[in-house]
Amino acid sequence: MCGGSGTRLWPLSRKAFPKQFIPLYQGKSLFELTIERISGFGEVLAVSGDDYRFFVQEISEKSGVDVTQILEPSGRDTAPAMTLAAAFPGNDDDLLLFCPADHFIPDGDKFGAMVSKAADLAVDGWIVTFGVQPNGPSTAYGYIETGDQIRGDANKSVRFHEKPDLAKALEFLSSGKFLWNSGIFLIKRCVLLDALKQFEPGIYTPCVSAIANAKQDGKFWRPGEEFNHATAKSIDYAVMEQASNIAVVPFSGTWSDVGSWDAMFALSDTDADNCGKLGVIENIHLVDSANTLVHASDRRFILTIGTKDLVIVDTPDALMVSAIDQVETIKKVVSEMADAGRAEVLEHRRVARPWGSYDSIDHSDRFQVKRITVKPGARLSLQKHHHRAEHWIVVKGSAFVTRDDETFLLTENQSTYIPVGAVHRMENPGMIPLELIEVQSGSYLGEDDIERFDDEYGRKTNDQMGGL
Repeated sequence: MCGGSGTRLWPLSRKAFPKQFIPLYQGKSLFELTIERISGFGEVLAVSGDDYRFFVQEISEKSGVDVTQILEPSGRDTAPAMTLAAAFPGNDDDLLLFCPADHFIPDGDKFGAMVSKAADLAVDGWIVTFGVQPNGPSTAYGYIETGDQIRGDANKSVRFHEKPDLAKALEFLSSGKFLWNSGIFLIKRCVLLDALKQFEPGIYTPCVSAIANAKQDGKFWRPGEEFNHATAKSIDYAVMEQASNIAVVPFSGTWSDVGSWDAMFALSDTDADNCGKLGVIENIHLVDSANTLVHASDRRFILTIGTKDLVIVDTPDALMVSAIDQVETIKKVVSEMADAGRAEVLEHRRVARPWGSYDSIDHSDRFQVKRITVKPGARLSLQKHHHRAEHWIVVKGSAFVTRDDETFLLTENQSTYIPVGAVHRMENPGMIPLELIEVQSGSYLGEDDIERFDDEYGRKTNDQMGGL
């Protein structure tokens, strides 16, 4: 399940490039680590939104894991997402392992042994969830209250509890009967579908119908529009709080949902003064600082002097400075920024595209400058713009250019001009990335000023992927 936006890790994680796809740990994204961890169990399905389909595809190809994607027509929370996967063609007795794509679980062997050990419970009809032993009274996680022993170290679930306040979290911790809800589930396909049919027909019926009417596009499966009528609800509310056959198995090894900068701090290597560095660490220098986390981009050098109890996160277009004990308020602040129309909530300055990426270097009312990178062998759509002209300057590699009835090759230090209304395309015929500077000028520079005539990535004019 990889459709979340991860707003609590802003400004690093944003709606158009959420935390599960960002290389957060040793050059790998949490999604990449997740599919590597689970690929040995069987077929891998990724349930995500259309906006993220090329992130999933690119990362799965990089990791060498074969991933089939189910693309939700809209975001409806975890219960409908899981129902799509359960309704996907397969055998009734298949065991389904549901894993959020944004969790950090460094010990894959322990995880595999834990899941394998719990498989017998799932085969016997239990809905298995994995509870994490709390190491403190966290208010960032949901809790599972455990009851009578089933067998081994598995217990029945008494109740799922939403994220508590501090007083309630302390009460949970002192009782010894509560575990953090990891959000990972192991369920027989028919057991989950039967539970949804019984408890949530408003989810079951439209989701099963949506899969029955799904259209296949390569490794992409696009469910029918019936999915949009499914009740938006989490799996905890839909099934876990209603079913009586919930088994809780203690989680083995280290686990984090990397849901906040607190969690990122815990993952960083800290020095004797409990200071951590993330990102481009050679751009960070801390002097007389304590209990400070700094994330640096490749854009500038960061020096701290005498700081204490701070989180500092730098990106090319946004800087966040927060007291450590206030980082949980980021989600609320980001929501307020979105309501105010701040573009930084949605996208980074650097925007990923299926063919590569672009970085918006500078802009004003009548011009915009971008640095465009095109992967070897990739090409942009055949397109035209109604309100802007473009100048292209190749700085690395070579570009094969289509401009109306012309085709020609540009190499380093060469340039061309694309008039308003010209049908054009650029592609990289070389073996190294193509890098060029694009200068746009005109009366309107929005990414939706695009008319596509041919696109190998299946995008349409004004679709979710925007321009280029």
